[in-house]
Amino acid sequence: MKTNKTLALLGGTAAAWIFGVTGAMAQVELEFSQWWEPELPAGSLRAIMDDFEAEHPDITVTLVSGPYATTRDQIAIGAASGTMSDVVGLDGAWVNSLSSQNAIADMTPLMDESGFDKSQVADIVTVDDKAVMFPVASFVYPIFVNTDLAEEAGVTEMPETRAEFLEAAKMMTDAEANRYGWSLPLSLQSPSSVLNDMMSWVWASGGSMLENGQPNLEGEDVVGMLDYINQLHEAGVISPGIATKTEQEKVEEFVNGRIGMMVDTLAHVNLIRERNPDLNFDIIPIPVVEGYEGERGLTYASWGIGISEQTENKEEAWQLVEYMMSEEVNARLVSLANAFPGNVNAQPDFVDSDEAFAKAFEIFQETYLANEFTGLPVAVDLMRQFAVETQKMLEGQESPEEAAANAQAGWMKEF
Repeated sequence: MKTNKTLALLGGTAAAWIFGVTGAMAQVELEFSQWWEPELPAGSLRAIMDDFEAEHPDITVTLVSGPYATTRDQIAIGAASGTMSDVVGLDGAWVNSLSSQNAIADMTPLMDESGFDKSQVADIVTVDDKAVMFPVASFVYPIFVNTDLAEEAGVTEMPETRAEFLEAAKMMTDAEANRYGWSLPLSLQSPSSVLNDMMSWVWASGGSMLENGQPNLEGEDVVGMLDYINQLHEAGVISPGIATKTEQEKVEEFVNGRIGMMVDTLAHVNLIRERNPDLNFDIIPIPVVEGYEGERGLTYASWGIGISEQTENKEEAWQLVEYMMSEEVNARLVSLANAFPGNVNAQPDFVDSDEAFAKAFEIFQETYLANEFTGLPVAVDLMRQFAVETQKMLEGQESPEEAAANAQAGWMKEF
């Protein structure tokens, strides 16, 4: 009311001048769609946006938040209709499809124009040489070891090689007591174990399932991994029910002391502690092939971030992405999420206060992040095809070489 009275007293010319200035300084409104806000402490992501707005007074950010599946569907619909939010949270499994629809922008020109230091980023996800996603927060997949079972079984040193892991798994297995050294969930309903529990062994030893961007499942890296999984199975160290077991059931086995070791996300540390406060466990890198001394890969899943190709506010959208990837802000976000940073210089605050996370952070710093499914076409279907052939191998219907060849043939149809 005071403003209106003042304008009336100033007269038409002054009022027009003030409205002209106001118009020139009009706010740019950005929508940011993601599933992160519901998974973070209440109000914490909004607080980060408020701080961004304080540093960029010409930009307002509206958070469009929902569960993971809802966000995925909304982004898919927005991509098809051209109504996607300006900035979007991304899963690496989505980016190939979104890029092929020309729905997400190549951020390379924006990085170049702003002088962005690419070396500070842990990974830049590309599709057809376009930089379409930054991992903002990474959830890594090391090996969890039940140290009580290990000690009881006489395992005195944590395994560093595949042979040592097999031996430790044998020592920790007691089928009559329904206790096993390892668990492999290969349910076709959720075949992400192909990424987490299988290919992680390939990347740990610097291997690859691709060659020049194409499937290379018949190469020695993947065939060697399949052969090793088959050895674990034949040794009887994998808990029963492989073909129908889910990741959640695997974690339950570990929580209840029925398996000695598992590959799992660091995001489950607090869940494990809540479910079984008396469980003592350690975190170690995934063991490598005998004689391997190169850099190790570490499997990860991430909260990714990208920009809509349709947005009229790419410059402002990039400012938000750049802000989220900055050292201080990235450290703040991943500390809230119990994740590892997308900025290599950022250090989450839990590293100094939690032994398990500190150990995992050391592993994180000594490895490179690996997830070759990121950016691939129909990534989940590729995993499912591989899981089918793996099941046949474990049932004795195929050799590791035959399983790899059959999966290769199926993958090539998708590529």
